[in-house]
Amino acid sequence: MVELAWDAEGLQSPGALVLASPDFVEGGPIPQIHAGIRLGGQELSPALAWSAAPSGTAELLLVVEDPDAPMATPYIHALALIEPSVTGLEHGALSAERPGRGVRLLRSSSGRGWIGMAPPKSHGPHRYVFQLFALAEPVAIGSKGGAEEAQPRKVLAAAGPVLARGRIDGLYQRS
Repeated sequence: MVELAWDAEGLQSPGALVLASPDFVEGGPIPQIHAGIRLGGQELSPALAWSAAPSGTAELLLVVEDPDAPMATPYIHALALIEPSVTGLEHGALSAERPGRGVRLLRSSSGRGWIGMAPPKSHGPHRYVFQLFALAEPVAIGSKGGAEEAQPRKVLAAAGPVLARGRIDGLYQRS
């Protein structure tokens, strides 16, 4: 079984954040506009909204993973640190060219910023898991460039302790 960030021991928390999107319902289909350009999408990150972070939150960590990608670990479509006062992202706020207010984009599986959905041909539907973590301390990576340049899995391993977390899952099937 492939382990999501959500399942990592260091990212557990009894606290909850309510995470939602006006673009898709929990477990429902994610619209084509959010897919990769080569599949006819616009590479536009979905809008997201969440409940206020608990007191003591240093920063929010947003992780978007595809656990159905044919890889040893889930493919990370976006990884970002967000100011704790932010309670949502507009369409395209995970764009590498123009990130939203309070968003610091980190490296994902193959770049920086939102990487549109693009499952392999005839691979069936893929789940896309949007996970938000309220961190009690800023992510500390000691390497050159810090969290912005660190490998995504190193960022996830360095994150914590978690005060609260939220999740919403969507589906995308290549036409």
